[in-house]
Amino acid sequence: MSIRFDQAAGTLSPAGPTLTRRMSDLEGLFRDQNSWRTAVADGDPIVYSVVSSPVPEIDRELPQSITTIHPGTTGGEFWMTKGHQHPNHQGEIYLGMSGNGGLLMFDGKDTRWVDMAPGTIGYIPPGWAHRSVNVGSEPYSFLAVYPGGAGHDYSWVLENGLGQRVWRQDDGLAFVDYFAEV
Repeated sequence: MSIRFDQAAGTLSPAGPTLTRRMSDLEGLFRDQNSWRTAVADGDPIVYSVVSSPVPEIDRELPQSITTIHPGTTGGEFWMTKGHQHPNHQGEIYLGMSGNGGLLMFDGKDTRWVDMAPGTIGYIPPGWAHRSVNVGSEPYSFLAVYPGGAGHDYSWVLENGLGQRVWRQDDGLAFVDYFAEV
């Protein structure tokens, strides 16, 4: 199989499934729920999209996807992916393609942050929940390659958080405790 990777366009060809996440799909993830509700009511913007290859998400396969997170904040918190934990703990890699973002990882005790930019490879070790965050003013895109049988548990993040949240500050970004009042 041959898959064309268009870095500038953020596409894969042939393409597999495409997923679009709007603000309404991110219920419970932003600390400031009033700002989240306002964003949903004010047009329910697209926060991110995921374009997948046709490689199936089954054991022994290595699917790929390109995620693009739009720039923005909700209540001061940078826009992000839902985040997930792999029930079948396996490693994963992300390759920064465009824009500036970060990879937030949490193992239930420790939190790690990896700055992501074009050409940066972020490695997610087995057992670490993770989410991507756009910390720039342009769309942030990355290529993900992951074991097809790893699975995706989004409820783990809702229950356990990710250790920290990423907030916009005048001079950049700040990290605050995930469950702290801001």
